[in-house]
Amino acid sequence: MLPAAARAQDAPPVVVSSATEDVAVTVYRAPDRGRGAIDPRWPRGFAFITETRRVTLPAGTAVLRFEGVAEGLMPETAVVSGLPDGVVEKNRDARLLSPAGLVDAYLKRRVTLRRTNIKTGRVVEQQAVIQAGPGGGVLLETDSGFEALGCSGLPERMLYRGVPKDLSAKPTLSVLVESAAPRTVTVQLLYLAEGFDWAANYVAERAADGTTLGLTGWITVANGGVTSFPGAQLNVIAGRLNKVYSPPLPRANVAPLVLKCWPMDITSTHPLWELPPIIESDDALYDAREEVVVTGARMSMMRAPAPAAPPPPPPPPPPPPPEDLGDLKFYRIPFRVDVSAKGQKQLALLARAGVAVEQLYAATLHNFGDGRPQPLTMRLRAQNREADGLGLALPAGAAMIFETIGERRLLVGEAQIGDKAKDERIDYDIGNSPAVQYRVTVRQDENPDYRTWQVLLTNARPFDAEVEMLIPFAIDPPPEAWERRGNAWVWRVRVPANDRVEQMFRENRKGG
Repeated sequence: MLPAAARAQDAPPVVVSSATEDVAVTVYRAPDRGRGAIDPRWPRGFAFITETRRVTLPAGTAVLRFEGVAEGLMPETAVVSGLPDGVVEKNRDARLLSPAGLVDAYLKRRVTLRRTNIKTGRVVEQQAVIQAGPGGGVLLETDSGFEALGCSGLPERMLYRGVPKDLSAKPTLSVLVESAAPRTVTVQLLYLAEGFDWAANYVAERAADGTTLGLTGWITVANGGVTSFPGAQLNVIAGRLNKVYSPPLPRANVAPLVLKCWPMDITSTHPLWELPPIIESDDALYDAREEVVVTGARMSMMRAPAPAAPPPPPPPPPPPPPEDLGDLKFYRIPFRVDVSAKGQKQLALLARAGVAVEQLYAATLHNFGDGRPQPLTMRLRAQNREADGLGLALPAGAAMIFETIGERRLLVGEAQIGDKAKDERIDYDIGNSPAVQYRVTVRQDENPDYRTWQVLLTNARPFDAEVEMLIPFAIDPPPEAWERRGNAWVWRVRVPANDRVEQMFRENRKGG
C-alpha cells in the first residue's frame, strides 16, 4: 500500500468556482399542479439555469467545484461548455456544511472538547471521539468514559481539525476536468433544477357601466431552494410541457443539531422554599422612569410634524408580448431580477384598460330529477382580441374581480382561468345567482329513443338577464343558427326583468 502522503500527492488539485459572472433562470410551471396554488414548502416545477463563470485551471487533471448551484440540480442534465479538453466525470455534492453535517462527517473521528469552568474561567481541553450522532444527541468517548455533549453543566464545544472536503456551505457540482496547459477560461454551466415554480394572478376592475374592465396581471415566481440568484435574467414558460417522471433527488440535510441529556435530578432535590426570594423593586427607579417617559411624550408633542412621505415609484413596465416556443409561450422579463432563496417574487405581466366584457348567466342543462329551481352561474366574458382591448396569450391563473360601489372598492368574486390563446374566449365564473334560475321537467315520449325537456328560466332582477345554456345532447330537429360548441348546442336567450322564458327541447337519445 502507498503511504498517506503519496496518496495525497496523487489526488488531483481542487479548483473552486464560488461566484457567477452572469446567470439566467427560466422557470417552468409544475406539470401536475393544474390551477392550484404553488407548494410553499417545495415548489413542484423546475427551472433551466444558465450560469457564466470564469475559472483558472492548472495543467493536467483537476477537480472543478461549482459552488452555489441550485439545490434541486439534476446532475444528469448538467452540461459544461468552454472547457478546453472536456469533462471526465460529474458529481452532485448534496451534503451541506452545518453543525449536524460536521458531526456526521466526524463520526468515529477524533475532535477536541473544550470546556470552561463557570466559577474560575479556566479552560480545559481534552481529546474525544464522536461515537454517535447527530440524530438523537451526540455521544462522545473520552479518557473518562462515555458522555453526552452538552450535559456536563459547563459551557462546552467541539473543535474540529478542518472542514471535510466533501462538505460545502453551498450546493455544489463537482466535475473532473483535464487541461493541457494552465489557463483561465470562461465556462457556461447549464442544468435543470427542481424546486421552482411560477403562477399568474390577475386583478380585474369592472367599470361602473359594467361593459368594460381594467385588467392587471402579475407573475409570481417561487424558489424553494437555499441558493439565491441575484441580478438574474428571468424568463417563464407558459403551457403544458410533457416531462417524464423521475424520482425526487435527495435534498441537503441542514437540520439543526439537537443535543439530548438524560435526567440527572428530581424535583424534591430543590424544594420551592429553598429558592432565593424575589428581589423587591425600587419604587424610586420606577418613578424616575415614568418621569422620563412623560417628559419624552411632551417633547414629542412639541415637535413639528414630519413631512409627508414621497409618492411611491411607478411600477416597472410589464414584459413584452410572449414569444412562441413551439406550442409553449416564452415570457422574457425586461429587467434584471433577484431570485431569492426560499422566497417568492411578483412581477408585472400586463396592464390593460377598457377591456370589453359582457355579463351572462350560464349553466349546462342537466336533469336533477326533483324539479327544483337551480341557480345559474354569473359569468363575465371577454374576448381575447385586439379589438376588445386584449389580443395576447394569457397564462392560466386566478383572477380577482372588483367593483366600486359608491366610493368603496369591493371584491365580487374570484375565478380560475386556463391558458388562453389569442382570439380565444375568456370566461370568469364569479358565483351563483339566486335571482336568475332555471327549472327542468323531463317527460318520456312514446318512442323510447326520444325525451322531451321543458326548461323554465326565471329572472327576479330589475334588469334583463342574458342567459347562455349548453345543451349536451342531440336535439330533434336540429336548431338553426345556434352555435355548436364541441358536442353541445349553445342556447342564448334574453330573459326580461322580473319575467320568465319557457322552452321545449326534444332529445334524440340515439344522437342522430
